[in-house]
Amino acid sequence: MSWFKKLKAGLGKTSTHLTGGIGNLFTDKRRLDDQAIEDLEDILITADMGVSTAAKIVANLAKFRFDQDISSTEIRQNFAQEIATILEPVTQPLNIDPSLTPHVILVCGVNGSGKTTTIGKLAKQYTDQGKSVMLAAGDTFRAAAIEQLQVWGDRTGCSVVARDIGSDSAGLVYDAMEQAISQEVDVLIVDTAGRLQNKKHLMEELQKVVRVIKKIDEAAPHDVILVLDATVGQNAHVQVEVFKQTVDVTGLVMTKLDGTAKGGVVVALADKFALPVHAIGVGEGIDDLRPFKATDFARNLMGLDA
Repeated sequence: MSWFKKLKAGLGKTSTHLTGGIGNLFTDKRRLDDQAIEDLEDILITADMGVSTAAKIVANLAKFRFDQDISSTEIRQNFAQEIATILEPVTQPLNIDPSLTPHVILVCGVNGSGKTTTIGKLAKQYTDQGKSVMLAAGDTFRAAAIEQLQVWGDRTGCSVVARDIGSDSAGLVYDAMEQAISQEVDVLIVDTAGRLQNKKHLMEELQKVVRVIKKIDEAAPHDVILVLDATVGQNAHVQVEVFKQTVDVTGLVMTKLDGTAKGGVVVALADKFALPVHAIGVGEGIDDLRPFKATDFARNLMGLDA
């Protein structure tokens, strides 16, 4: 299956919700009046695009077509263009700098967001490109996270730096940095603990990890990736806020888009935070994490062909 088709299938729940809602409103051509505008905003909001983003998208349609007859296809085409315009500035792949040994990627996110799986999939992509990759099991609070990372290490042929559960994560990351430098590894990907219940503790832990990395390389981590589970919808905004306060988040990876009708949250996050969206996940397979493309995403969201 091509990636576009896989993306279409993955965004199916959100797309069905949006196209069905717009189609029911505009079964035939209908005049774009105030009531129609309000109804269209509601449809976008229920796909978790957020109030201000939904209002912006519909206002741009109304600017040119207010009080005119319009079809559901024309609306979807217009919305796809508007969404692509919002997403284009944040469409940035996660590129590895070959002049860095290692290029350090710190990965954060709440438990259950797909963080460790994302690390494994990134490791697979980089090893497929012929890069040497080391993984650091910095989430020392959960045995499952350490074991999962070791499984990904075995699957991808990457070395994994791990300690017993309850070990000091900052100390582990410091050791991983030293090993990665001495072995001239291309990429070091660091997993971190993801608890939001106690923000203060989370902040201190993450900040300590960043400090020890900087002791060895002032410019590192070179990327700080926040992994977000799309099924949480608007709660993703809270997670971005908390992690941005804690560490300098440089980009996002969105997972589990295939399990939600709230895929519009990607648009809302892009509009509000303007953080690069490096990749999206639409399945469990090892190759189901791909670079984000604004136009493909927007057209699929609105049920349009490539």
